Amino acid sequence: MSEQRILIVLHQETSSPGRVGHELQRRGFRLDIRRPRFGDPLPHDMSRHAGAVIFGGPMSANDPDAYISREIDWIGVPLREQKPFLGICLGAQMMVRHLGGTVESHPRELVEIGYYPLRPTDAGRSLMTWPGKVYQWHREGFSLPSGADLLATGDTYPNQAIRVGPRAYGIQFHPELTHAMMVRWTTKGAPRMEQPGAQGRQDHFAGRFIFDQAVRQWLDDFLDLWIGRADTPAP
Repeated sequence: MSEQRILIVLHQETSSPGRVGHELQRRGFRLDIRRPRFGDPLPHDMSRHAGAVIFGGPMSANDPDAYISREIDWIGVPLREQKPFLGICLGAQMMVRHLGGTVESHPRELVEIGYYPLRPTDAGRSLMTWPGKVYQWHREGFSLPSGADLLATGDTYPNQAIRVGPRAYGIQFHPELTHAMMVRWTTKGAPRMEQPGAQGRQDHFAGRFIFDQAVRQWLDDFLDLWIGRADTPAP
């Protein structure tokens, strides 16, 4: 049973793994939720976990906090063991930092908050069908580290999805978002929607109505590729 656990790393007291967590549970996995920011340890190896997901948060992968450094260093564990790893937004930026890449803001301080176009590369298109727009909430982007494959690109922040080795992925967007999470983010984070490049709150909900079904299908296809099911792991 221990091999059916997925390590979930969250960064706020009220954070949730959202739809990603729901879908992993539906596939038979148990969620082992850790919050290193509040003192939870990270495992020394992946022998008791089938995979790991590091989610996003309002902090930066460049912040000097000790838990940020610990998480960045820890990503070497699943990478060395070639266990499935997924970094979402901040989690992807942490993986890029671990690999020697950079995380920085847009030269004109533009943000992506709302729904923005996504274009798969040839490598990404060979893996699955991608949604035309995805939900974003970030003020920094990441470089393409040496040895990583670029799977999808965007306009404001060109590196939107990458693969490292056979089992590790990083994505800048948020497929985990539920309707309740969108309500919470756009309420608590309302001032951020005044930043250059951000979309208004009404556009967030209108975009969800149009694009969420394609994002939901993408997540299902991605999880088939990345982790499979607890009783039928991905090859």
